[in-house]
Amino acid sequence: MAANGASCEQPQKRAGAKEKQNDALIRERRQKDKEERLSLVLWRRPVTTLHYFLQETLIKLKELTFKLWQRRGTVFLVLVLSSLFSIAYYTEGAHQEYVRYLEKKFLWCAYWVGLGILSSVGLGTGLHTFLLYLGPHIASVTLAAYECGTTDFPEPPYPDQIVCPEVEGLEGSISLFSIMSKVRLEACMWGAGTAIGELPPYFMARAARQSGADPDDEDYEEFEEMLEQAESAQDFVTRAKLGVQRMVQKVGFFGILACASIPNPLFDLAGITCGHFLVPFWTFFGATLIGKAIIKMHIQKLFVIITFSKHIVEQMVLLIGSVPKVGPSLQKPFSQYLEAQRNKLHHAGSSAPADENWLSWVFEKVVLVMVCYFVISIVNSMAQSYVKRLQQQRHSEEKTK
Repeated sequence: MAANGASCEQPQKRAGAKEKQNDALIRERRQKDKEERLSLVLWRRPVTTLHYFLQETLIKLKELTFKLWQRRGTVFLVLVLSSLFSIAYYTEGAHQEYVRYLEKKFLWCAYWVGLGILSSVGLGTGLHTFLLYLGPHIASVTLAAYECGTTDFPEPPYPDQIVCPEVEGLEGSISLFSIMSKVRLEACMWGAGTAIGELPPYFMARAARQSGADPDDEDYEEFEEMLEQAESAQDFVTRAKLGVQRMVQKVGFFGILACASIPNPLFDLAGITCGHFLVPFWTFFGATLIGKAIIKMHIQKLFVIITFSKHIVEQMVLLIGSVPKVGPSLQKPFSQYLEAQRNKLHHAGSSAPADENWLSWVFEKVVLVMVCYFVISIVNSMAQSYVKRLQQQRHSEEKTK
């Protein structure tokens, strides 16, 4: 009996060892494939990267066309509604006043929602539109409100350009809440855009869990590896990711709300977690929308308004000037910039001072560099996605041989 038991254990041990060896080979192959993909970037292999980017773009367009054809009833309904709106838009009548108003509001909201989506969806890296667009807009409104003594800026040119009204408000009549009310629409639309941008990881993980197929996404692969190594995780980043995953999984709606309500670079993991554990769509999206478009947005808005309040800005300029040796030289461009902004607010339609200092020049170049980096990251990401398709095709051909 003992001999029979020993003989049964030996094949089991061999099978276990073979399984471990296969797992190690699979991990090694995945690592090599990942290194091969990450090496494909514009600054190393520009021609190949652009070629693969175009190939992936064509595949995505083909997939989009196929999906639209599958939903041709919805597409037809949208086309009919668009035609009706076009007729109402171009037909003269008393309704044109309301049409123009709705058009202006719709385009303004769509602009900020689009910037929010760009900031969140990323395709490899997000365009930090809060720092580039929304933050400076809130800061401009704050500075103008304190300078003009009111938030009733003439429309037009607001919101394209901020100028003081002819009858200025009383100094000291501006409150924190009046400025928050002035920028609430654009801030909430931007927050709603960031919430919409969190949906792709959720849908990808949900579809993968329901179908049982491996998704074409590295973040999801890392998520599965993290779940497998949950007990042996030692480094801080992995423990933080596991903390987010456990909070979302155990607490549900309020866990998602807590993660979405604070600046959280790991929130993509919350979307993958919710999709993987089949959390209902409205539980995930509702908590994300409330957290990002209302709670987090008001925190960020409040921070910017307080930072750019008149007395704090003046104190900051004085503080810069007090720095030994380099202080006065740094204080001068800041003072010139603030003075130019004040002059611009009081020169509606006339020849406002047009000379720029190096501070505004640097900011413009920073915006340009970040936009270029965002575009390059999209090209690299799509080229790497096409390489992954080729790798998967190669591995499937090897299995069939």
